[in-house]
This record gives sequence, structure tokens and C-alpha cells, in this order.
Amino acid sequence: MIKVLLADDEELIRTALAALLGLEPDLQVVAQAADGRAAVDTALAHRPDVAVVDLEMPALDGLEVSAALAAALPSCKVVILTGYGKPPLLKRALDAGAKGFLPKGSPGGALAEVIRRVHAGGRYVDPALAADALTAPECPLTPRELEVLRLAESDTPVAVIARRTHLSGGTVRNYLAAAVAKLGVSSRGEAFRLAREHGWL
Repeated sequence: MIKVLLADDEELIRTALAALLGLEPDLQVVAQAADGRAAVDTALAHRPDVAVVDLEMPALDGLEVSAALAAALPSCKVVILTGYGKPPLLKRALDAGAKGFLPKGSPGGALAEVIRRVHAGGRYVDPALAADALTAPECPLTPRELEVLRLAESDTPVAVIARRTHLSGGTVRNYLAAAVAKLGVSSRGEAFRLAREHGWL
């Protein structure tokens, strides 16, 4: 029997997945969690074989949960479910230790097969997403430009970003200007939206 943890902040999706997986003779949902922090704590308490986690959750996102479990409970394989699969997110998920990456729109039986595959030591990436990853544009921004742009999400004042990054206000403005120029947009808000759409943030 493969023990499974389900983590998703949407209760309807979580309970539907639990019901679906409950029909499989070799899978047992041993625990559920509604946010990323609870997912890590619950995994440590129940020691599942596979954790199925949503990419976007409160407290910790799926990537952070994957990294935390890879460090604290390496026997637990992580499958990330996502409503939107962007190629950079796929790479970040694999870098974080996830063994599976599956869009939420996948066929009903696909999740059970992916759970079995990663439990057996394999990996699974949705084929369409893998193909997109091969042709996706590289992020033109440096890690520091991405960090500053991420903090600029909701028109955060430059002084606040400077304090959080331990940079001067002028340096923050330079990073934001560079991001705007490299992405060919007219404002930092547009730069943030474009980087988010491409999955770079």
C-alpha cells in the first residue's frame, strides 16, 4: 500500500482527489493539509510515501514544501499539481526535489499512475509541458533583478525594497530600470506582470 498525503488549500479539490485516489486498491490517503506549513508538519507526523501538493498554497508554496521534504523526509516523494504549467516553474520544481509535475487538467487516472511511478523511483513531467520547456525563452533578468522585481509587486516604495534587500535606493532603482528595459515594457508593474506570466518569479 502506497501512503499518500494531499495538500491543497481548496477543500473541494482536496476532498475530490482523496475520493478519487480512495478508489485505487494500492493507494491510501493517510493525511490532508490545507497549506504548505501544515503539509510539511503533517508529512513529518504521518511519514507518507508520496506527497501530492498544490503549487500555490498559503504559508509555503509547493516548491518550498518540496524543498523542505527533500531535506527533512527524503523518503517522501513529491508530486506537484498546478493549475498553470510554466516551463520555468517546472525547472524550479525539479530543482526543489519534486519527482512529478502534473497539470490539474490531466485525465482522472493520471495522478494515480504518477504516484505509482514516483514511488517506484521514477519521475514524471507532463509531456506537453516538457515540450514547452524546450522552446521557452530564457529569463533575461539576473537573480538580483528578479529579487528586486518580485518585491516591487504591488507598487512597494523603493525605500522599502531597499531596506528588505540591504541595497541603496539608487541601486534598487537601477535594478528596476534594467528589468523594465530588458523586458521591453514601460513600467515596473508591466515588468512584474510579464515576468510572472513567463513563470520567472
